[in-house]
Amino acid sequence: MKARPTNVGSVLSITAALLVASVAAADVLPKAEVAAALSAAHQKYAGLQEGKNADYIPALAKVDPNIYGIALVTTDGKVYTEGDVTSEVSIQSISKVFTMAKVIEESGPESLVDNIGVDATGQAFNSIVAIEQHKGAEMNPLVNAGAITATSMVKGATYDTVWNSIITYYGEFAGRPLSVNQEVYESEAATNQRNLAIAELMYAYGHIKTDPKQATDLYTKQCAVSVNARDLAVMAATLADAGRNPLTKKQVMRADYVPKVLAVMATAGLYDDSGKWLFTTGLPAKSGVGGGIIAVSPGKFGIAVISPPLDAAGNSVRAQAAIRDISNALGGNPYAAKPR
Repeated sequence: MKARPTNVGSVLSITAALLVASVAAADVLPKAEVAAALSAAHQKYAGLQEGKNADYIPALAKVDPNIYGIALVTTDGKVYTEGDVTSEVSIQSISKVFTMAKVIEESGPESLVDNIGVDATGQAFNSIVAIEQHKGAEMNPLVNAGAITATSMVKGATYDTVWNSIITYYGEFAGRPLSVNQEVYESEAATNQRNLAIAELMYAYGHIKTDPKQATDLYTKQCAVSVNARDLAVMAATLADAGRNPLTKKQVMRADYVPKVLAVMATAGLYDDSGKWLFTTGLPAKSGVGGGIIAVSPGKFGIAVISPPLDAAGNSVRAQAAIRDISNALGGNPYAAKPR
């Protein structure tokens, strides 16, 4: 018997409708419960001394390791904070999520599937072996090879046009204009030889079609964007709210594209520990070596924690613990259905 052809457009429309419906029907989280969950997590892990700052980028080694801020933004626009939510760090690999979103928005989800891939590589985030294994295919936009390639896919005739497009888009997610930490950018640019090699290899295999040096520099600059915990929580909440910024009310990304972004975050967002994280929390998330982690509870909230000391996998120790506890307290796990 012949299989029926799948109507991809209909499937995407249904997915988007379900996501929007879940957002519209989301229970408003009681203020007291949210505040209590944030306060408890902040107090519980404030004294945690595990991990250390990333030091392979010299500027990151100098960041205050005592910065510890938590922010949670609900899809109905309520903002909750605890600790230091004004100190800024560089966004680092969390930026990959929003450049991926930009490429999907401009060129459609299949552009990523066809040119980069959406599978976890099973290799280190900056692996060259992973590139060689499939000649630059079977990647995802959250490892360096895929991320630099995604940056190269952002539309624009000049360097400045592409950069303005990227930084403006980030600002729409955050709800305010963002800027680059010049010291971090220069420090990364002076030590990004491996990323330059990765870009040249992706160019050699035909996945990067523009100047690979320009793509690497733009990628380096996007990683150096300054953010605080509140910025990151608003960015995460925009994904939780089906692409609509819950504070500015601007529809930043098409609702039917958001599940694609969340799927890649779920499978590849925390480097080598992505599976452990999803098993523990169920939350699509992304970490950065600047010390931030964002996580998304679709239809409910976006949450972010900044704390620079990292574990061996490159993920903030305090951020993982705090987000886990807060999500458990608020029923954030999208896989955790309650029996009727």
